[in-house]
Amino acid sequence: MELRQLAYFVAVADEGGFGRAAERLHIVQPAVSQQVGRLERELGAPLFDRSKRQVRLTEAGQRLLPEARAVLAAADRARRAVTGSADATTLRIGVSRAPGQRLYAMLERLAPALRVRLIKMEKPAERLAAVRSGELDAALVRLVEAAPGLELFPAWTDPLVVALPAGHPLAAQPQVRLEQLGDLPVRLAPRENNPAFHDLVTGSLAEAGVRPPRGPEFTGLHDTLVDLASGPPSWTLFYPVFDDLPPVRGVAYVPLAGPEAPTYAAVPPGPPSAQVRQLLEALR
Repeated sequence: MELRQLAYFVAVADEGGFGRAAERLHIVQPAVSQQVGRLERELGAPLFDRSKRQVRLTEAGQRLLPEARAVLAAADRARRAVTGSADATTLRIGVSRAPGQRLYAMLERLAPALRVRLIKMEKPAERLAAVRSGELDAALVRLVEAAPGLELFPAWTDPLVVALPAGHPLAAQPQVRLEQLGDLPVRLAPRENNPAFHDLVTGSLAEAGVRPPRGPEFTGLHDTLVDLASGPPSWTLFYPVFDDLPPVRGVAYVPLAGPEAPTYAAVPPGPPSAQVRQLLEALR
């Protein structure tokens, strides 16, 4: 069993296919298939079900995946322990495209000698995969309750914001509850765009006992807000990805009284490196 085989196996599991894994690894697909096949022969069990269009883990593959991630993370820590002091003074953090002031306030609590590299990756899954592979020391992710092969530490929570027509009676209130929005059409993005946030919203609506009618889809922040201002009355919900919400004529922003969006720091398992330890202390 080789580290390379485990790395290829994890890449296929993360990407859901041999072709996409090869693209991520910057190698040809036959090389990935060959190494995974050797690993399967070494272990005496198939790791992937290749009978369908999408490659899926077998039961044996599901059992191997967390162990493979742990082995790769341990190997990366061992490698970095020998590479010299340069790596020990740099903290690589995966963030979204709009990190916000909460992150920068946390960074101010780090030691001045620690250099910080913020690496922007749009999808949380990409950030988590980069931590598993050793490309990142840590990643900040919202609404992620589990990250196999990694440890999650609470960072902060963000209140949710309701956007609705400025002329609506609720727009003048200091806060709004989901129960008050049950009769107004809601604009949500398709679940596949952001499953965690979609589930947070729909689950919170169910807990509040309301089923608002579905309005047009949430296509993008600016386009949706402009349409909300000029179209039939409706509302949408989001966590503030920017520190200053974009001003749109005819749209009001009202804080939501209720669910919040938690952010977590995802780090490799086991004893933290010096850089990660500083990050966790700053979060506390």
